[in-house]
Amino acid sequence: MRGLDRNLEAKLRALEGRAGELSRQLADPDVTTDLTRFRDLGRAYNEVEAIVAKFDEYKKVRSDLDGARELATGSDPELREMADEEARGLERTLDGLEHELKRMLLPKDPNDEKSVVLEVRAGTGGDEASLFAAELFRMYTRFAEGQGWNVRTTSSSESSVGGIKEVIAVIEGDRVYSRLKFESGVHRVQRVPQTEAQGRVHTSAVTVAVLPEADEVEVSIEDKDLRIDTFCSSGPGGQSVNTTQSAVRITHLPSQIVVQCQDEKSWHKNKARAMQVLRSRLYDKMQREQHEAIASERRGLVGSGDRSEKIRTYNFPQDRVTDHRLQLTLHDLPGIMNGNIGTLIEGLSSHDQAARLREDAPESSASTGRP
Repeated sequence: MRGLDRNLEAKLRALEGRAGELSRQLADPDVTTDLTRFRDLGRAYNEVEAIVAKFDEYKKVRSDLDGARELATGSDPELREMADEEARGLERTLDGLEHELKRMLLPKDPNDEKSVVLEVRAGTGGDEASLFAAELFRMYTRFAEGQGWNVRTTSSSESSVGGIKEVIAVIEGDRVYSRLKFESGVHRVQRVPQTEAQGRVHTSAVTVAVLPEADEVEVSIEDKDLRIDTFCSSGPGGQSVNTTQSAVRITHLPSQIVVQCQDEKSWHKNKARAMQVLRSRLYDKMQREQHEAIASERRGLVGSGDRSEKIRTYNFPQDRVTDHRLQLTLHDLPGIMNGNIGTLIEGLSSHDQAARLREDAPESSASTGRP
């Protein structure tokens, strides 16, 4: 059995040094008084230390394996057999640890730490699609609450039957994007609508977009590129909400992206929230353009960023939810619609990691003379 790739082991050795340096910085009195820097260093240390601890475990198992192999060359037949059996078990453990180390060293998505802008829109299916859009938004809200995240609705448009035509919300918390980024796409529902007299199953669709929240420094927006209109809010919110020009509609002229917010009574608050959504949409547009440029050169990845793809089906008559990327079917539809989507979230994250490990495999197994 081969050991760690030389480049991989060199990275791990470097991380051992990095962990020591971060530990020294965290002990520096000047750092402990700077809460922002202390928090950032602490987060970096925790990430590096987790890898270093796994590497220490790997080295111990490798040392035990060397010892078992040495015993297996002895003259005592019974001892050799025991050592051989132990060595086989340690080899399997070592392979698992090597796989885990490779997974931990995969490049991090720079957006994983970010909060998100969540957009849910009714697609094909009329009233039934709007009703399901409301249920999906409730599902994500319940999941977010379970994670301790904060959900703030920026704008919403209700249908005549009490559903949602469109809702945009900001979800803030720890590593929100890392957990929700695979939810973007078309969600299909199959069920008998309440208005269906003959009991026929209808198919409707809802689109979900999860955008990483963009900082001002990441997206430059010039005032001359904006058209800002004000109007009276049309939704609930008290007596003043329908009589004052507090709602805001912002049009970004170069991209023709339009964002509006009317959930706050204050014009300034509505403008700030609308700008927050606009920055995220522009940031997402930039990222998708970069992704499409790369995908055109790497044909194997074509389609991975296409939001028009059907990603999940919710079949109510059969009490099942099928994620088509994972080829996974779960029979707990009421629980899932109540926000219990952790199994799907974890499965998609593991699926993505496995795919990236496969992409990296040819490079990892190539000559170790690479830079």
